[in-house]
Amino acid sequence: MRIRLPLLLATGLALAAAAGSVAWQAREDAELPDTIVVAQVPEATAEPTPETLPLPPEIPRIADGPDYDRCLTLLRNDPHEAMRFAEAWDATGGGDGSRHCIALAMIGLGEAERAAERLERLGNGSRAGGIARAQVFSQAAQAWMIAGDANRAYGAVTIALTLAPNDTEMLVDRSVILAALRRFSEALEDLDAALALEPERAEAWVLRAAALRRLDRVDQAFEAVERALTLAPDNAEGLLERGILRQLRGDIAAAQVDWRRAISVAPDSMAADLAQQNLELSEMGPARR
Repeated sequence: MRIRLPLLLATGLALAAAAGSVAWQAREDAELPDTIVVAQVPEATAEPTPETLPLPPEIPRIADGPDYDRCLTLLRNDPHEAMRFAEAWDATGGGDGSRHCIALAMIGLGEAERAAERLERLGNGSRAGGIARAQVFSQAAQAWMIAGDANRAYGAVTIALTLAPNDTEMLVDRSVILAALRRFSEALEDLDAALALEPERAEAWVLRAAALRRLDRVDQAFEAVERALTLAPDNAEGLLERGILRQLRGDIAAAQVDWRRAISVAPDSMAADLAQQNLELSEMGPARR
């Protein structure tokens, strides 16, 4: 799904992604010191661009053939043309391939809810293997997240995981969706399962830290983010998260170091934007009321 913006968000919810990890920085204002700014769960994207299509480096395939290859290629640069091609192909019996391409093009054209419904129908009706169908349901989940319906996204990704229970990407994706639903304990369970399969996955350690923080388990959260930054020292989301945790521990100077580093390593990212806001607020001192 790559809600963190790698499949549907592919780029991150986005599911994710990618939006996913940053989305977990959300926390109720009343629970935070005055000098912390955190991201909110992303809202539906009204009109995705080609950059926000659910296209990972290698698009999961539910069909084969030159027409399918051409349609998937068009999706990356021109969803309008991909839609025209897929509809014409579908009218001549394109089958699963044309239906898949139509659904993905719909996301790029701002019709995420319709796309999600089509992807679910395709996943239910296709005769493709379980792994391919799981990927289609995973894409449906990302489309639901873009449409702003985390409950439907959870249902779709759970079906995906029944078909591919050891898929690390889907476990991480579902953890992000569960976080959007404020079901942090369940999100933590999915992250633990993902890390049991892939213990060197830095992104999952960052998400685990955020989930633990949301459960008020700050010391364990700090251990998790330290593990993430050992694996990936320049992970901007990890630096943002550690800065928040350091702020919660009262170490503002160390938090500022992390936030400056996040800005330096990924200046155009959402993590950098949030780090900049936190940095500016922390330099102003506690808000007066």
